[in-house]
Amino acid sequence: MDRWRGRVALVTGASVGIGAAVAVELVRHGMKVVGCARDVAKIQKLAAECQSAGHPGVLVPFKCDLTKEEEILSMFAAIKEQQKGVDVCINNAGLGHPERLLNGKTGRWKNIIDVNVLALSICTREAYQSMKERNVDDGHIININSLCGHKVIPFADLHFYTATKYAVTALTEGLRQELRAENTHIRATSISPGLVATEFISRASTNNPDQVAGIYAAYKALQAKDIASAVTLENLWLNLYSRCHCSFCCPSNPRTRLVFTLKWCD
Repeated sequence: MDRWRGRVALVTGASVGIGAAVAVELVRHGMKVVGCARDVAKIQKLAAECQSAGHPGVLVPFKCDLTKEEEILSMFAAIKEQQKGVDVCINNAGLGHPERLLNGKTGRWKNIIDVNVLALSICTREAYQSMKERNVDDGHIININSLCGHKVIPFADLHFYTATKYAVTALTEGLRQELRAENTHIRATSISPGLVATEFISRASTNNPDQVAGIYAAYKALQAKDIASAVTLENLWLNLYSRCHCSFCCPSNPRTRLVFTLKWCD
């Protein structure tokens, strides 16, 4: 991670869960991290904690509603003005609503697509353009995907969400192909964790706390910090391998599989 010290990273959905853990970890490694979310107050608190801890990097909170393209474009314009541009883009923001395929609400489906697919694609496009115009050839675009992007699990509340994560899998591979065609060394990565102990399941499932408790009882969940470690580990591996695709279990949680898909251009 030494080569990223002082470089600029964008982390979407940085207020809670995986995004917050990733943002703090990158600051701990000396990066300038722009953390965006609608609830910017939580990121401001994280930024103060990072400063108090004496981390060598800095966390810059940015309020952004990722369902609105104009706000995303304004955010990238502000990053260009204040930080010159984005070197690493971590598309972490994602949401799910308990809207089943047989009776779900169209508006809620659209909301899931807006965040999980369109916002990710817009941020990817703008990050790449930022790198290209500054001749940054070692940038990195990391999509926080899900096991649901590789397997349809028998849990109806997540079926529409699952479709969007399959889209993320396809988008990452398509990005890899396009980057290779451009003869760039900018990397594209998809990290697909299984169950993680965050607020996501509670928000994405029906209003049934017993069901949520049953999920966590059946599977030992990963922690958000495990995914943050995967992000930094992936950057360490970058110096060892030109291309790899592997999967492993979190050592502290052997019952929960963390699929770790690394793909980038030679």
